[in-house]
Amino acid sequence: MAGEHLASSNLVLAILIVFGSAKLLAEIFERLGQPGIVGEILAGVLIGPSVLGWIAPNDVTSTLGEIGLMFLLFQVGLDVKTSELVSVGWTATAAAVAGVVLPFLTGWAIWSGWGNPPLESIFVGAAMTATSVGITAQVLSSRDLLSRTSSRIILGAAVIDDVLALLVLGGVSSVARVSVNVLELILPPLFAVVFIVIVVRWGRWTASALLDRFEQKLKIGEAPFVLTMILLFGLAALSEQAGVAAITGAFLAGTAASEVLPASVRKQTEGIAGLFVPFFLAGIGLNFNPGAFAHRGVAVLALVLLAGAALSKVVGCGLGAIGRGRLVALRVGLGMIPRGEFCIVAAQIGLRLKVISPDTYAVLVFIAVATTMIAPPLVNAVFSEKSPAKVAAD
Repeated sequence: MAGEHLASSNLVLAILIVFGSAKLLAEIFERLGQPGIVGEILAGVLIGPSVLGWIAPNDVTSTLGEIGLMFLLFQVGLDVKTSELVSVGWTATAAAVAGVVLPFLTGWAIWSGWGNPPLESIFVGAAMTATSVGITAQVLSSRDLLSRTSSRIILGAAVIDDVLALLVLGGVSSVARVSVNVLELILPPLFAVVFIVIVVRWGRWTASALLDRFEQKLKIGEAPFVLTMILLFGLAALSEQAGVAAITGAFLAGTAASEVLPASVRKQTEGIAGLFVPFFLAGIGLNFNPGAFAHRGVAVLALVLLAGAALSKVVGCGLGAIGRGRLVALRVGLGMIPRGEFCIVAAQIGLRLKVISPDTYAVLVFIAVATTMIAPPLVNAVFSEKSPAKVAAD
């Protein structure tokens, strides 16, 4: 493949193409009044195998994208205090639970109703469960909306549904292997919950102690930045060991450091995020393969599943947050639409276990890309500016 050759033989040129095209289309979309991240995702589609064929998905772009996503979630965490997350804990939990159960049942029902195998239908349902918080977080952060109640509910719910989706995917995978192990089903989510509770409870104290005790003792330059990176990657690594995504640890690291991090370090991490995040967004577009939809039946089924994927999150998460008012419920529901990387990971596991077909895999990747692209404009619209008196309540 030409794209694979370019990506492997000329790394610098590949980085230039991905970063440059992503930022160019982001600028165009911003000028059109649309979120720039939609342009960055489309840049991946444009330069990827499905259109120009300049770049193919590879380990380099994936790694750079994962780094960017961690820094993005860390930046988001810096704007959210732990106490603010706790204050919306019950609402976020209700939104997360409903936002996992309803999408799972919807995905299963649509796929099963189309006459597909039962186990494949269950796997499709599992792929519909988790929200990709990085997409919505980027929109909210770019519009300075992270202080809103609805924004905090979205972030809290996304952390919780990461754990719930882990439980669902683990159960489905065990069924697919015909070897259900109760301990394997229970322990990972349990470890994940314990890890999150510990970080939320003692994370701020740990971050403060780390910076206060060692900043003056270290002889190396940029000591606060070095310590912050240790905190970020340390919690990200522990998060993976606990069984949840590294980005959850990165987000929690940001919340832990939100009240103690120097302004200079905030600017440094913001610059790093600006460099690497485009690789995450463009990487989503790189995985899109429109060739799988040449058959009309597959295309129609994909569109039906897309509608179900979007509406089930809006309704499920919205019902969980309805106690805060209809506007907040709508914002939370729309903010939880993106599936992103979890959907692709679930599809890859299903393909590896030979539970889903290549066509089903292509449809799930389409759902990941499409939900990621439709959510930002909707979130942008529903969070339109209001009077200061109303802003505090939502």
